[in-house]
Amino acid sequence: MNTFTVIFLAALAFSYAIQFWLSKRQTRYVADHRPQVPDAFKDTVPLEAHQKAADYTIEKDKLGDFDSIIGLVLLLLLTLGGGISLTFDLWNSFSLSPILTGVGAIGTLMLVMSLVDIPTSYYQTFVIEEKYGFNKNTPKQFFKDLLIQLALMFAIGLPLLALILWVMESIGSLWWFWAWAILMSFSLLMSWLFPTVIAPLFNKFTPLEDGSLKDRIQQLLTRCGFNSKGIFIMDGSRRSGHGNAYFTGLGNNKRIVFFDTLVESLDDEELEAVLAHELGHFKRKHVIKMLIASSIITLISFAILGWLIDKEWFFNGLGVTEPSNAAALLLFMLVSPVFTIFLQPISAYFQRKFEFEADDFATENAQGSKMISGLVKLYEENANTLTPDPLYSAFHYSHPPAAIRIAHIESKIQTT
Repeated sequence: MNTFTVIFLAALAFSYAIQFWLSKRQTRYVADHRPQVPDAFKDTVPLEAHQKAADYTIEKDKLGDFDSIIGLVLLLLLTLGGGISLTFDLWNSFSLSPILTGVGAIGTLMLVMSLVDIPTSYYQTFVIEEKYGFNKNTPKQFFKDLLIQLALMFAIGLPLLALILWVMESIGSLWWFWAWAILMSFSLLMSWLFPTVIAPLFNKFTPLEDGSLKDRIQQLLTRCGFNSKGIFIMDGSRRSGHGNAYFTGLGNNKRIVFFDTLVESLDDEELEAVLAHELGHFKRKHVIKMLIASSIITLISFAILGWLIDKEWFFNGLGVTEPSNAAALLLFMLVSPVFTIFLQPISAYFQRKFEFEADDFATENAQGSKMISGLVKLYEENANTLTPDPLYSAFHYSHPPAAIRIAHIESKIQTT
């Protein structure tokens, strides 16, 4: 057996063992704390809502474990099981150019992986979300969204893939640097285009009507020195009862978006506090910091692929008998998460740090008490568990657990 095969299997076993162990801890911890509302929320969250969140969390985690098992089996079938080799052999039989062969093979395998994801996604939407009262979607809308996503993947992703493969074929030993530059430029372009070109394919965005809420938000934006292309209400209730708010776009194409479900759930002052939190991410330059970090990691990844691409053991160790640039790119995308699992808790740590900083900004520019009441409503209405396992949340959560986050905001209120 190829030495790299042994290394890959060991890393795969370690990666999935960690994930399943953490998942079991989460399920057990949430179940153990189900009978009683945490002290910090006894006056604000009913026991029924707390238990609903616990049950919802446990069912989602169980489905996540099942989905992970499917992902593990599929990864082994594609690599050591010969799925990638068979797909490339099929496309090689058409006697196309290396670039077209690579695009066809990778496109085929991406389609297969997307189709494999459909059953668990469907179950999540029409069984779990339906059971807990969140689903507003229909099978027709579900499959329409899926077809649009696949169309975008082929219409946008395949030409980008062809360009990167051309760079790999034509530029020389530094191809990885130019491929990285193309990918990052494309990512920035898509971030700029997303609000006006991509997002409207899935949802309707209506400008916020004149009134007290709009006036309050405009005053907040003026105080914070933030310019945007508008404030929009998204028809999130078409698919889900969950509420959210976010910024989207770059440069002069930035938008503020509220889910209609969020506007219905929170009062004007709570919405102002939630928006102040989102503004905090902008003012504290979190988006830029995350973009720089992502760029560096992507550059390092391409550099490693540039080193691996002519190593026969890399291909053979992962079940590919005929090395090619396209096969190398696909293998690297599939197996790199196995070897970089240690980055997940590091990334989560910094994201939670950014959330604390954004909460600090919100308490400075809006009412901290309203930030707390708004968060409690969102935790309850979205059925977010108030009692996650500490290790699980440290590894996976991009936001601090509810009790820790609210205690932090309260401490800031007391010092202002």
